[in-house]
Amino acid sequence: MFEVLVYMFENYIDTQFRPDDSTLSKELSAAGFDEEDINGAFDWFNLLESSAQKPELFNQERRTTTRIFTEQELTKISGESIGFILFLVDANILNGGLRELVLDLAMSLPQAEVSIEETRWIVLMTTWGASKSGPDKTKDYLFIEDALLNKQKPTLH
Repeated sequence: MFEVLVYMFENYIDTQFRPDDSTLSKELSAAGFDEEDINGAFDWFNLLESSAQKPELFNQERRTTTRIFTEQELTKISGESIGFILFLVDANILNGGLRELVLDLAMSLPQAEVSIEETRWIVLMTTWGASKSGPDKTKDYLFIEDALLNKQKPTLH
């Protein structure tokens, strides 16, 4: 299912047009995705879109809080992914509400474990959603996109 989400995101992120679900379903089927993955991706993407329309999610003030992860979260979301999410909170790219949205979206994926690559995509999709209905997150979006797509590791000095 995650491959369907990435396909949808890559093909429709920069366009103002997104085909209706029926047309998009036919396109995804023609691209080789199965119906169960397509329907799951639609449900997941609808969750993201409905959450992205809540301005209060993006306008939360930064507060120092401690997030205790549940056993289910620690089992499903890789340690590297959790570290990445916490890094983004510390870097003030994700606020508490966006952090929770990223975690909810990761937990809603059907696979047993969510990898760092999948987490980066979820954050990319979430920060892109923020730029549509919240404060301008373009800079944050570009930072995440670079972190996701840049295969070279930064040089530490």
